[in-house]
Amino acid sequence: MKSKTLSAGDAIEAPCTRCRVITNHIIVAMVGERPARVECNTCGGVHNFREQKPARPAAAKAPERKAPARRSRKDPAAAEREEWVAISPTMNREKAIPYEMNRSYNVKDLLDHHVFGLGIVQQVTGPKKIEVLFEDGKKLLRCG
Repeated sequence: MKSKTLSAGDAIEAPCTRCRVITNHIIVAMVGERPARVECNTCGGVHNFREQKPARPAAAKAPERKAPARRSRKDPAAAEREEWVAISPTMNREKAIPYEMNRSYNVKDLLDHHVFGLGIVQQVTGPKKIEVLFEDGKKLLRCG
């Protein structure tokens, strides 16, 4: 049995890039004896021709891998609360610097913020930002 040579205008089954399934297409352009561009009869999309991938037999499929069991991590907020509990007894509210956005701060400076309360500067993260640990967690504040 001899197969028919394909030419522009013939119908062919091919995977459609827009529909994402194998559908009937019309050959729009050929390169040698191989279709180059096709038009989908379902969605009308014109795209490069792609060969159908042969179906893999069921036995050749890779075995399903189970996702590894997740380990429970410590809640970051809980770690911040523990850190706060550890350092809060050493804080003296009278030595705290009132927080002002236009002022510069150093690491380990004790701040008194009008909303968040007493806090300690843990990191200077940029020219105008500081990371401060308050009782309810870390906050990123603008400064200097």
